[in-house]
Amino acid sequence: MDRRTIMLAGAASLAGSALAPTLAAAQQGPPPPNTTPSYPSAGPTGNSNATYTQDEIVTGVSDFLGVTAEAAGAAVERLFAKEGRPTAYIAGEEGSGAFVLGARYGRGLLYMKDRQPLEVFWQGPSAGWDFGGNASRVFTLCYGLWEPERIFQRFPGVEGTAYLVGGLGVNYQRAEEITLAPIRAGVGLRLGANVGYLAYTRKRNVFPF
Repeated sequence: MDRRTIMLAGAASLAGSALAPTLAAAQQGPPPPNTTPSYPSAGPTGNSNATYTQDEIVTGVSDFLGVTAEAAGAAVERLFAKEGRPTAYIAGEEGSGAFVLGARYGRGLLYMKDRQPLEVFWQGPSAGWDFGGNASRVFTLCYGLWEPERIFQRFPGVEGTAYLVGGLGVNYQRAEEITLAPIRAGVGLRLGANVGYLAYTRKRNVFPF
């Protein structure tokens, strides 16, 4: 065997050694995909366990306001159709009085899933064709309220959203991304006869402003 043949045989042997790992990898196929599990980000709006069902709210409204389940269901059904499931609710009592200019004061407990009840006060002025006074219980549904401390701010009333369903008065208050829907028993025409706001505080304030 001459020198040229020996050199060619050596080169072929080296090439075969270099290609062996590549061929073996090709025969094994592509590497397996990353099997590390991925979890969706846990946002508050995706946690249905932190909200209240329609049956829970109907029972709460009926028991607390002392109305029939049919009356409570009519008001709650309309709220659920528009706003969905509330993240919290406030059950309390309030008094109000007015002679054109008026004021409203209230006190209650804020309830949220997996949290201790929090005492809340509210007060605010009103203006309009409004005379007289009344005392009533109020059951307020809270939407978009994921942290209890965010209740402590001023909530203006939303004009044009007051209505009566099954003898219960309902209206809306909004601030930032939070919506409150107070349900009151026996408020009559006072609900739509004035405009104003309510300020929710940790302590009772004598002045409604």
